[in-house]
Amino acid sequence: MDLSFYKGKTVLITGHTGFKGSWMCKVLAMQGAKVIGYAVEPPTKPSLYELADIEKEIVSVSGDIRNLDKLSETLQKYRPEIVIHMAAQPIVRESYVNPVYTYETNVMGTVNICEAVRQCDSVKSFINVTTDKVYKNNEWEWGYRETDALDGYDPYSNSKSCSELVTSSYIKSFFNSKEIAVSTCRAGNVIGGGDFAKDRIIPDCVRAMEKGQEITVRNPYSKRPYQHVLEPVVTYLIIAAEQCRNHLLAGNYNVGPDDCDCVNTGELVNLFCEKWGESARWKNISEENAPHEANFLKLDCSKIKKSLAWNPRWHISDAIEKTVEWSKAYLGGQDIKAVMNKQIEEYLV
Repeated sequence: MDLSFYKGKTVLITGHTGFKGSWMCKVLAMQGAKVIGYAVEPPTKPSLYELADIEKEIVSVSGDIRNLDKLSETLQKYRPEIVIHMAAQPIVRESYVNPVYTYETNVMGTVNICEAVRQCDSVKSFINVTTDKVYKNNEWEWGYRETDALDGYDPYSNSKSCSELVTSSYIKSFFNSKEIAVSTCRAGNVIGGGDFAKDRIIPDCVRAMEKGQEITVRNPYSKRPYQHVLEPVVTYLIIAAEQCRNHLLAGNYNVGPDDCDCVNTGELVNLFCEKWGESARWKNISEENAPHEANFLKLDCSKIKKSLAWNPRWHISDAIEKTVEWSKAYLGGQDIKAVMNKQIEEYLV
C-alpha cells in the first residue's frame, strides 16, 4: 500500500468533516500531502473530525457543496491536482424524510463539483464516491458488476445513481478532451471508529454499550457487504494515483469486501458482541411498515482486482476488532489520534 505519490501533492476533498472524510484527511496528512477540505460543519455531535483535531493538519474551507460559486472559488484559490468528492447526504432513512435536500446535495452537488473541476486546469485526477446502492437491486445471490443497470430505489440510492450519470456526461462532454482522469467508486457499507451517525448498526451498537443497554436491531436478516473504513478510503487514493499515471485505468469501480465478508445484520452484531465482551447482547425489534431497504446486496469486485491488482486487506472480523478498539479508547478517554495513527500504520504495512 504505497501512497508516496501523495507527498507534496495538493488534494481537495469535499465532505472532509464526515466520518470517511476525516479518516481520509488523516491518511493523506500522514503521507505529507497538502489537504484542502471543503464541507459544512461536521454532521454529528460528537464528530471524529473534532475529536481527532483534523483541522490542525489541513486547510479547511467551510462551504456547502450546493454553492457553485464558493466551490469554484476554492478550487481556483488552492489549485488542487487531485479532487475526491465525498460530500453527500448519506443516510437512506433521512432521504425519505428530506428527499429534496438529498437530491440537491447528491445530484446538484455532483454537478457543481464537476463544473468546478472543469474550470480548474490544475486538476489531473478526479474521484466521485457514490455507493453500492446505485444498482437496480434484483435481490440477486451474486454480486453486481459495474456494467449492471443503475436505478437506486430510495431517494438516497437514486440520487447517487443520478450522480453517476452526471459524472458520465461530464466525462464524455468535457473531461476526456481536457485529459482529466475520472472514476466513480461504488463502496459497500463501511464501519470503523468514529462513526456517530444515526440509523447505522455499528454506531447504534456502540451507543448501546456506552449506555449499558441491550442493542436493538430492526432488520437482522438484511445482508450487506461490510468493510473497515480504511479499505475504501485507501482504495480511492490508489485509484486516483493510478489513473493519474495512466488514464486508461479511469472508469467505474466497485470497492467492496470478499464474499465471506458479506453478512447479515444479525451476524454482524453477534460478531460485535463477541469482540466487545462484557455481556454485550442484542434483541430483534423488526419494524412493521418501515421504509423500504434492500434485503440483499453485494458487489462483484473482479474489475478492480484485475485492473489494479487490488484485494481487501482486513476481513469483517478485523474490521469489528479495530472498531471496538477505537470505540473503547474513545469511551475510556484515551488519545484518539494515537489510535487512528496506529490503525492506519497497521493497515498500510
